[in-house]
Amino acid sequence: MMMMLMASDAGNNDVISFENEHIIELGADGSEPEKKTPAKKAKIKTAKAAKEEAPSAPIYQAEAMPQSTSVVEGISEVATSSAPKKRKWYIIHTYSGHENKVKINLERRIETMDMGHKIFRIEVPQTPVTTIKDGKRVEKDEHLFPGYVLVEMLMEDDSWYCVRYTPGVTKFVGGEKKPIPARESEIKRILMGNKQTTTAKIQIDLKAGDTVQIISGPFSDFTGTVTEVQPDKEKLRATVSIFGRETPVELVFSQVQKKNN
Repeated sequence: MMMMLMASDAGNNDVISFENEHIIELGADGSEPEKKTPAKKAKIKTAKAAKEEAPSAPIYQAEAMPQSTSVVEGISEVATSSAPKKRKWYIIHTYSGHENKVKINLERRIETMDMGHKIFRIEVPQTPVTTIKDGKRVEKDEHLFPGYVLVEMLMEDDSWYCVRYTPGVTKFVGGEKKPIPARESEIKRILMGNKQTTTAKIQIDLKAGDTVQIISGPFSDFTGTVTEVQPDKEKLRATVSIFGRETPVELVFSQVQKKNN
């Protein structure tokens, strides 16, 4: 049995229905809400449980970007620090007469300290010299820059230490802690000049006033007195007593030997 109650207070036209002691709210248009069958209720329950069990979508956070590299005069610090260093020539000062020893010592240290990738070349500029002493020719190499050695290297702390504390080395030219590289043009001129030297310079231990014994040529076995030495021409002038008369003659270095008085 169904009872209908019409409420009219305050102009409210809502209709409330009592059915089997349950109150059913009708829609605004007076229609009853859709009844949920057991099958539909089970379907809704299953959908609700699946929604609760489904994992929530992961929340992604943008990875923090590194701070922008500071730029100085348009060049980033990163680019500057990673730029390859250029090998340059440096000049080291050595004890006098120890140039060749320093070269040998440094080559050994480069090998033992594994510095071959930072120290590349060691040069002791020399020129061949022939010395005539007592009529004998002695050939040797003379240092163009006594007391100095050239080193091509990458200037870093470990390579600086390797060179600076090589036995015989006294200092770097240009600064103890911050050596100044030599000019490329100067180094090229020195090295090229060193390679192009083919004729040996001849020296002789004679000076004006020395007595010489002539050992070859037309005046062989004569004794003369040196009046002038011409190293650039490898000649000398001397006076020789011929038939009791002092006669000036010109001789080459190889024709004479110094006579001890």
